[in-house]
Amino acid sequence: MACTAETLAAALRAAATVIAEHRAELIDLDRAIGDADHGENLDRGFTAIVSALDAMAPETPETPAAVAKLAATTLISKVGGAAGPLYGTAFLRASVKLGDTTEVDGPLLVEALRAALEGVQARGKAVGGDATMVDALIPAVSAAEEASGEDIAAILTAAADAADKGAESTVDLVPRKGRASYLGERAKGHLDPGARSTALLLRAFAEAAK
Repeated sequence: MACTAETLAAALRAAATVIAEHRAELIDLDRAIGDADHGENLDRGFTAIVSALDAMAPETPETPAAVAKLAATTLISKVGGAAGPLYGTAFLRASVKLGDTTEVDGPLLVEALRAALEGVQARGKAVGGDATMVDALIPAVSAAEEASGEDIAAILTAAADAADKGAESTVDLVPRKGRASYLGERAKGHLDPGARSTALLLRAFAEAAK
């Protein structure tokens, strides 16, 4: 089944619910190695996305790209810290890749995920092993590319599975980017909140696609 503007909007609503459910967890993860605002910021951002979608109801943008751009601009304008610019850039780069198509197939979805990763890396200057959201995104995109011949639900499930493992890998890393990097070795042993939220979002999208 292809992804349309309506199904992407539904996936964003599902993601907002998941972020709200895990808000306290993300705050706690960030409190250990950051400034404890990741869960609050993301929850605010995705709540704002839902509000923006509601404001358009019963109309929905005509293309998935328009929905992704709406998510991007909302996150960039409403979310503080690193989360807003990074996730906003991810959605914005994905929207550019999606173009004006009204139905996104598996291969185009994979291209959009790759564009999102490249946008995050361009914005945050992080690479694999830095203990950031990139450590969840890199394996997620690789898994999506390997599953590109499958349907969208299977592609996103593969990405979410890989993101879960990538996020867990940050526990054994010494952060080299962001506020956590100030702690050096003391940050080792903690799950990166951005990697965790990336895994949560991909899982929410995968479940919505099913």
